[in-house]
Amino acid sequence: MAKRIGVVLSGCGVFDGAEIHESVLTLLALHRAGAEPVCYAPNTDQLHVINHLTGEEMQEKRNVLVEAARIARGKIGDLAGAKVDDFDGLVFPGGFGAAKNLCTFAVDGPNAKIHPQVARIVKQTRAAGKPIGFLCISPAVGALVLGEEHVELTIGNDKDTAQGLEKLGAKHFDCTVDEIHVDEERKVVSSPAYMLGQNVADVATGIERLVQQVVDWA
Repeated sequence: MAKRIGVVLSGCGVFDGAEIHESVLTLLALHRAGAEPVCYAPNTDQLHVINHLTGEEMQEKRNVLVEAARIARGKIGDLAGAKVDDFDGLVFPGGFGAAKNLCTFAVDGPNAKIHPQVARIVKQTRAAGKPIGFLCISPAVGALVLGEEHVELTIGNDKDTAQGLEKLGAKHFDCTVDEIHVDEERKVVSSPAYMLGQNVADVATGIERLVQQVVDWA
């Protein structure tokens, strides 16, 4: 039976939701590893909506779950209904949505709040001893929930962001775009992806390695 890996999306689009390249590469890598991706997103409004052509904020509201369904081709569940018994591991793609919609790290830094359903599922997955992968800026989620355990994470080599994670109790390790950092004790793996990558080819290797590690642990 194929391992089931939850993929938590934060909308659709790098500036206000889930990074589309990272999300699709995650889904592709899971299928190639023989696993079954199971997509989730919180049923909540985005922090804001960004025009990805101009970079300007738009005067409208969008729902994180509805937008994430674009990436999942409609096959996605409300994170509130996710149960840790339903999957064997979790992966969080990046994009600003991870730091705007799943938590408020993009606005509040180390003083950020985290969406309660995101906090719940991360805590329950960790307590069950199941693996979790964090891509790009999503290690902020890991630091907010698992910082008290001094979880090991990477967002690449940005000093300010790394210091923000460390203020939450996490231990940061510099990595290149094609590398992963593996926290064996906590079964947490992370990779910089578009925190460092310049194009889709740059980020693919690190994402594939992260996914394979999650699947191997699951």
